[in-house]
Amino acid sequence: MDNAPATAAIRTRVTIPLRFSDGYAATAEAVTFKGLSDGAEHLALILGDPDPRTTPLVRMHSECLTGDVFGSARCDCGPQLREAVERIAERGGVLLYLRQEGRGIGLYNKLDAYALQDDGLDTYEANLALGLPEDGRDYTAAAQMLNALGVESFELLTNNPDKVRHLRDLGLTVANSVPTGVFATGSNVRYLEAKAVHTGHTIALAGLAV
Repeated sequence: MDNAPATAAIRTRVTIPLRFSDGYAATAEAVTFKGLSDGAEHLALILGDPDPRTTPLVRMHSECLTGDVFGSARCDCGPQLREAVERIAERGGVLLYLRQEGRGIGLYNKLDAYALQDDGLDTYEANLALGLPEDGRDYTAAAQMLNALGVESFELLTNNPDKVRHLRDLGLTVANSVPTGVFATGSNVRYLEAKAVHTGHTIALAGLAV
């Protein structure tokens, strides 16, 4: 635990009924925190009723205004969020909603990167062309949140091996990674291909009709 982050504390707990555009509904306990390393307003949603005999399921979901709120088809964020809520509610666990728009570069920069992608760059090349990191996210606050919630060992719902590595480096016990579904469209297939090829995301695109 040499790399364990500083301690954060729970600030507020409140119950929120959730409802998605397809009619799916769930109840979440929303938890806010104080003392997070980056000072951002990250949120934890506790879903379902974890069975003490099983390992809870955790998802770290980076905020995506265009996908989560407006249903943009240029990414798979909205469908991943919807899927994660249902799967965690069934299993019991936590969804961390992290304020890391555009892999940490912010909303305006993300839209600037979209313009460069329209000219032929992939999502990582576009960030670099703007003088920004390919992925500017830091998961220290996520580790602090899980520690504050007393989540000691869990399975991580992700296609991104870097998330597993980062959390383990921060002293957390990730028992296993569980892949999300593949939500490919004609508008996001190049984005998904870049994630699979460039950063080793476990996304099976072969044979998909988009």
